[in-house]
Amino acid sequence: MADFKRQFIAHRGLFDNSEDYPENTLSAFRRAVDAGFGIELDVRLTKDGQLVVAHDDSLQRICGEDVDIADLTYEELSRRRIFSSSQAIPLFTQVLAVVDGLVPLVVEVKQSSRTNQTCQATADQLRHYRGRYCVESFDPRVLLWFRRHRRAVLRGQLSGSFEGESAGSRMLDACLKNMVFNIITWPDFIAYEWQKADRFAVKAWKAILRCAMVAWTVRSPAELAAAARNFDVFIFDSFMPI
Repeated sequence: MADFKRQFIAHRGLFDNSEDYPENTLSAFRRAVDAGFGIELDVRLTKDGQLVVAHDDSLQRICGEDVDIADLTYEELSRRRIFSSSQAIPLFTQVLAVVDGLVPLVVEVKQSSRTNQTCQATADQLRHYRGRYCVESFDPRVLLWFRRHRRAVLRGQLSGSFEGESAGSRMLDACLKNMVFNIITWPDFIAYEWQKADRFAVKAWKAILRCAMVAWTVRSPAELAAAARNFDVFIFDSFMPI
């Protein structure tokens, strides 16, 4: 994780959703590269199995359409524009070409009903990429897949308090919040919401794994100073950390 500790990581690129470089777009990623920041991004599959970079399941927030990305082909998706900008949802291969190994990448594999297929597509596209990267996910099945099939790839468990959210049952919620599945996946780093670093499970797993700690998402100089007490790597947006 040394490469990731040397650079702040721009959340979904160095974006501004009110300008022509909205989140998770080629223009936001070019801007991050030009500024020398690492990049955090999200990958998921389209209906026709294309790996694209997008955070939300649905286009509602970013395009104003109540339709899921998984229900559209890439050709259909490419016609939409994000936040009324000139930018479309890019293919992961397009992003890799833009970044071209110049800054480190944190690739979040999104949860879906096609976990194995998404992991395989991500691994295939990263196989010959010569830049520095790691993968992370809230879904322990993603980490388990990479541990079994791409053991050399750095993998991180994303987690947090999940306030107001549920995975379907209290038991599963507790397991995810406390990262119980780390026993099986044995991640190389933990990415946790920086405000909750004092939770017992966070401290315990940090001691057990002796791993790097990644803070998400820091949004001001004051938050960065507070997060620095407990974390090694910082994912940021909404301000310039340097």
